[in-house]
Amino acid sequence: MSTVCAIATPAAVGGISVVRISGENAFDIAQRVFKPASGKSVLEMAGYTAAYGKISDGEERLDDGVLLVFRAPCSYTGEDVCEISCHGGIYVTRRVLTACIKAGAEPAAAGEFTKRAFLNGKLSLTQAEAVADIISAQGGQMLSCSNSQREGALARRADKISDMIIGVLAQISAWIDYPEDDTPVVTKEWLSERLSAAENEFSDLLSGYEKGRIIRDGISCAIVGKPNVGKSTVMNALLGTRRSIVSDIEGTTRDVVEDTVNINGIPLLLSDCAGLRETSDEVEKIGVEIMLERLENADIVLAVFDGSRELSGEDKRLFSLLENKRVIPVVNKSDLERRLDISELSAFGEPLVISAKSENCADVIGQAIYSRLDAGNFSANAGFLANERQRSCVLRALESVRGAKEAVESGFTPDAVGVMLEQALDCMLELSGKKASEEVINEIFKKFCVGK
Repeated sequence: MSTVCAIATPAAVGGISVVRISGENAFDIAQRVFKPASGKSVLEMAGYTAAYGKISDGEERLDDGVLLVFRAPCSYTGEDVCEISCHGGIYVTRRVLTACIKAGAEPAAAGEFTKRAFLNGKLSLTQAEAVADIISAQGGQMLSCSNSQREGALARRADKISDMIIGVLAQISAWIDYPEDDTPVVTKEWLSERLSAAENEFSDLLSGYEKGRIIRDGISCAIVGKPNVGKSTVMNALLGTRRSIVSDIEGTTRDVVEDTVNINGIPLLLSDCAGLRETSDEVEKIGVEIMLERLENADIVLAVFDGSRELSGEDKRLFSLLENKRVIPVVNKSDLERRLDISELSAFGEPLVISAKSENCADVIGQAIYSRLDAGNFSANAGFLANERQRSCVLRALESVRGAKEAVESGFTPDAVGVMLEQALDCMLELSGKKASEEVINEIFKKFCVGK
């Protein structure tokens, strides 16, 4: 592969910037751009060492900086790698990059360094995807889970299931090829037992996908209710700032106000929706339509009711919209005399009785959301399906295993069952990257930033 280079730090002013070079000519190229102050040649530097010196573009001095060197195979990419740290100005950083290109490096494509790490056997495909998740993590739980994935949590689970399938295929093959030897007979009962075990492993992986998605992408939360029940006050309490306008005038919130807050290490994507009511105001009607859309797609719904009033027709209209949703009924205005019969809300779970103006309102609601989604019952070290590509691989593998089970029950011969198991194995090898197509690999890494 060619020797490539890219800026590995954000394109913004900062203390330092890093230009990374990777490939068989990395040291030669760094030697043309960087001159150690010690007078020692870059080519003589040992791996995992650093040198201070001058950075130049030909005869033009650009900056002072530090060179870090990593010799193959003990580097991130598995190749010779040099990293030049210069002052963090945008112009000077680009000049250093240009100097490296003039010296013989090619500009790196998006995700090329991590792609090379994968191709050189430093990472599995799921570990490479975890690198992108670490970069994009917005909460502590996602960072913890992504680091476990980076250490191979999912790869180990995938290898375990693959080994189960390989074991069955090997036994089938041995029994077919050497029927006269002492090879154990492949019985219907033996096959059914092992296929059921594989099916359970797949099902267990898939069962954690939804929680993994929530930890990865955050919790989408719609705050809904009729006008003037305190939705915007609840929104502001959760954010700890005045984000939504609060007034006694009905229909104040005519659009969806959105913001994000962190709840126990998970991003909570809040949508303060327009109040549900019949209106002749065209703008407010649009706001209600957007509210219905947010309600439909939300992971969880905070349905806010005014505890100082009896349920109205608009409240009861909301009931029908909440069917089959994860709902936390919130009875607001506990500081006023209660007139609402909270037992009428019990179909949606235990109501939270609060005053959105109280200091502990955010903590109470945040804990209720966390508990309702059972987000705490998720092991960061277990390995989980972090994206739709991974989920698709497991779904297809599960379908093949179930097809194999049906074939066994229908009396098909073991060799026919083996064909379906080979399809399942192919799916698992695609998951880990051991048998992924070039198109799949390119699609994954083009989503990375340049420099990683």
